[in-house]
Parts: sequence; structure tokens; C-alpha cells
Amino acid sequence: MNVNRRDFIQRGGAVAAGLIAPSVFAADTVKIGYVSPQTGPLAPFGESDKWVIDQMKAAFTNGLVIGGKKHAVQILLKDSQSSPNRAGEVANDLILKDQVALMLTGGTPETANPVSDACELNEVPCVSTVVPWQSWFFGRKGDPAKGFNWTYHFFWGLEDVIANYTNGWKSVQTNKKVGGLFPNDGDGNAWGDKEIGFPKPLSSMGFTLVDPGRFQSGTQDFSAQIAAFKRDNCEIVTGVVIPPDAKTFLTQARQQGFKPKVVTLGKALLFPSAIEALGDLGYGLSTEVWWSPSHPFTSSLTKQSAKALAEAYEAGTKKQWTQPIGFAHALFEIASDVLKRSKSLKAGDVRDALVATNLATVVGPIKWDGTGAMKNVSKTPLVLGQWVKGTKYKVDLLIVNDEAAKNIPTDGKLKLLA
Repeated sequence: MNVNRRDFIQRGGAVAAGLIAPSVFAADTVKIGYVSPQTGPLAPFGESDKWVIDQMKAAFTNGLVIGGKKHAVQILLKDSQSSPNRAGEVANDLILKDQVALMLTGGTPETANPVSDACELNEVPCVSTVVPWQSWFFGRKGDPAKGFNWTYHFFWGLEDVIANYTNGWKSVQTNKKVGGLFPNDGDGNAWGDKEIGFPKPLSSMGFTLVDPGRFQSGTQDFSAQIAAFKRDNCEIVTGVVIPPDAKTFLTQARQQGFKPKVVTLGKALLFPSAIEALGDLGYGLSTEVWWSPSHPFTSSLTKQSAKALAEAYEAGTKKQWTQPIGFAHALFEIASDVLKRSKSLKAGDVRDALVATNLATVVGPIKWDGTGAMKNVSKTPLVLGQWVKGTKYKVDLLIVNDEAAKNIPTDGKLKLLA
């Protein structure tokens, strides 16, 4: 089946429709699939994707030379609708119907994991990001001794988010009692896992974790969690929840008289729109920062610095920069680099070029040379940020701790919630 499909890719390329630069030259076409959450509760992760793809149209105007032959580039964006089932369905469509040569995906495990699984099953090279590597690797039942053959990932890991969160918490005065909000999903189960998640390292650093147990994302009642945190006098709250759940929890915590000194959440507090929706509750909340205009990296594809890329986004969309911009851009940096180095569009050749990647991107250096956390994982740097009342925009995300990545400058220090 795979031999026929790969042969079809090579033959079918010449008749692909919707080329990005059809009039520049007569050429075959290479199709790049991209699956991300464009709608649903995780849509902020995919908000910048269409702008990034528009930017790629300009970058790929002259096509790519692959195996000595010029190819037009066609990018096929599919919406996972924030649903794992939907993500798997559209990934299979891109593989089996559209015959993509390379798949890109990101935007939490709910999208990246099923897309990666579909690619692994169908032997199609895939690059994923914006998922902590443990949630991606172990969430897909990865075996550290074997790894995966077709799917590769770049992002930070739970050890990095734990280091950044605790570096920030140690810098302020608290009783070190931490309430955990861990939903029953890929991220929540990894973050709360006794072996690979928060419990062990927090205990070793003298923090006491109060974990009331898993809950379903979208719940409308956090009374049980708030009662547990109040009972144990938690002065810090952490976890990894979707934006609507953060708003529900913070609103109910205020109504029920629970006032922690620090709230540091993953996933929910990444986007200015989510912070603005919280009103006064948003000021002082802290979260991980994977990419910002201050990051000292430059695109290998467009030669834009992180600052220039963020400014171009704001000028083009009239919206404030968000962290996924850099990682969506980096996916295409990698795609361009891999395809240009591939001997052909045969899946094995593209996969071999992917494995040999050693590229300086706008989110930092990326390579899968076996020296990282796992064979299929390349790690990117992480720092801690805190939301404050903005100047140009309603809110600003300041970098307040860089002990884990000293090459990324800070804007100040973490402050306790008012």
C-alpha cells in the first residue's frame, strides 16, 4: 500500500491544483499538510496560522528545489475544531486523499497527537510542536527504547515548565502549598502524573502539592477544588486548563473567598484575549513563555528577528502578538529546510532529511540528533511571564524569570497578586 501511495505522490504532484505560485514556472508541486485548532476552545492556538501561511506564500513564491527539480509549494490547512477525533480524520484526508509529502501540526495534544499517530501509521513524515514533549511522546504510548519512525517534535518539557514555575515561586514569599488543577486530558494527566509530572519535583523542593483529582474540561463547578485549596491553605495555584475553565475557576474562587498569592497556569493564560476576558482577575497571573519579541532568535527563512516577526504580525492583523506565531513560523522553516535537503519526495527520503535537521530557527536551534530528551524530541527554551496592565494594548506579558534560559532577557521580577 505504501509503495503505491508514495509512487502516486511522485506522479500526482504534477496535477495538483491550487498552486501558490502557478504562473512563475512550470513545475511539479509539493504538498504540505497543516492541522491546527482553528475553531473550538483551543482556537487561540491556531489564531495566527492563516497569517503565517500568507507569509509563507511570499516566502515560497519561487518554489523549492527538491532532488534537483523545482516544485511549487501548496499548503493545505485543516481545522481540527479542537477535537482529537476530528484532528485524526482531517490528517487521514490529507494523507490518503491529498497525498501530502510532509505534515505539520501543533496546538496542544488534542490536535498534535492524533495527527502524529495518523502519520506514524501511514508512514508519512510529520513535524509537531506546541505540546510539552512528555504529553506528545508518552501521551501516544511512546517507547523510549524505540521512539517513533516518522514523527518528530520540538518544544519544551514538563521539567522546563516545572523549573520555571518553581523558580518564580521561590522568588516570592509564600507557604509553598500548591493547589493543582489537572483535567482529564493529555496535558492534565501528564502534568499531574506521579512519575513524570509535578508531584515528585515539587516534593523534592519543599513544596506541598494538593491535587483534588482529575476533572472534565468545560466543567462549570470548581467548588470541590476551591474547598480543598482553602482547607489546606494553598497560597499558590497551578495547573494546565483551557481558557474557559480558568475564567470559571478564578471567578468562583473570588466568589468563594479564596485568594491565592500566586496563580501560574499553563495553556489558559497564554493569550492576551483570554487575559482581557478576565478583567481585573487577569492582572498578575503568571504563565510559561515559549516565544516573545524579546527572544534572541532569527528566522532562517525570512531573516526576520523575533521582534520583527511579532511587529509584522501586529501590523498585518491589527492584533497583539501571541506565542504560537513563532512556532507556526518555525514549522515552515523546518519544512523548507527538510524538503530542500531531501533527495526526492519519497517518504523515506523526506524522513531521512528530517532526522538530519540542524537548523537555527526563530524559536531557537532545532535538531534531532539523539542528544535530546528523546530520539524524536528537540527542546526549545522556556522562561516565566506575568501579565500586567498594558500600555499599547490592554495587557502586556512581561518576562519575570529567566533562570532556565539566561539568553532571554527579563522585564522585571514576579510580583504577588494584589
